[in-house]
Amino acid sequence: MRVVDLVRLGVTQLESAGVEQAALEVELLLEFCLEKNRAGLFLAATAEVDERREQEFLTLLARRAGHEPTAYILGEQEFWSLPFWVTPAVLIPRPETEFLLEAVLAGTRNGQWRPGPVLDLCCGSGVIGIILALEMGRMVTAVDLSAQALQVARQNAKRHQVADRLALVQADLLSAFIPHPHFSLVVSNPPYVSEQEIRDGLQPEVACFEPHLALNGGVHGLDIIKRIRTTLPQVLRPGGEFFMEIGADQGLAVMQLFTSDDGVKTFERVEVLQDYSGRDRVLHARMMT
Repeated sequence: MRVVDLVRLGVTQLESAGVEQAALEVELLLEFCLEKNRAGLFLAATAEVDERREQEFLTLLARRAGHEPTAYILGEQEFWSLPFWVTPAVLIPRPETEFLLEAVLAGTRNGQWRPGPVLDLCCGSGVIGIILALEMGRMVTAVDLSAQALQVARQNAKRHQVADRLALVQADLLSAFIPHPHFSLVVSNPPYVSEQEIRDGLQPEVACFEPHLALNGGVHGLDIIKRIRTTLPQVLRPGGEFFMEIGADQGLAVMQLFTSDDGVKTFERVEVLQDYSGRDRVLHARMMT
């Protein structure tokens, strides 16, 4: 078959399966199989594809028609304009997390955050810790409960040449660091999706393929966040900063969690930052000095 014929076949198949942006998805799969960029694919539109590559494309196409995410099929996802390895052991990095990093780095560039150790909590593929190490030039500790996720993070750190600046720790949230106020900056993208949303509200690409360990935040999506809130004051230095990605409907509940101090004020500043679509997206809290 010619390239153009495979494109038509692929778009028809993915549209029939209800896959969004079918044309773009087909292009990505074909570019991977033919080892071409988008311009190269366009220029080769009338070229015949050899049988081996055609069969490879059709195999990948069938996987995508079954709603397996393209990032898992290709083993890679772009984030912060950089390529990162991904496997089904880790969440696929999303633009919301880029906004989280933008919020953190804005304060760093303005000289607002104090120097000191940095923690990427619930690190997954390691994208947050790696970008912080690259952009801030500081040592970062990255912690996750999943050994498989840490393996992916380790490979990504090597890929982006920050393995000497990223210390990987397998632990249940902050348990490995309690009770020492060690960190001046903690950044987290924790599991915050509710069990009901996982059952009923997520696309099949997410609900059926991405790791529930990294998604499931309990009945209301706040279970892990509550645990972080309880233990965070034991590991964050006075004046230390905390940034956490949250669900768009969780701003009020998370604000209440972090401003409820039982008579002893813990944080001198708590705010929820809205993303570029005007949705609550990041909690920022600063420890009392």
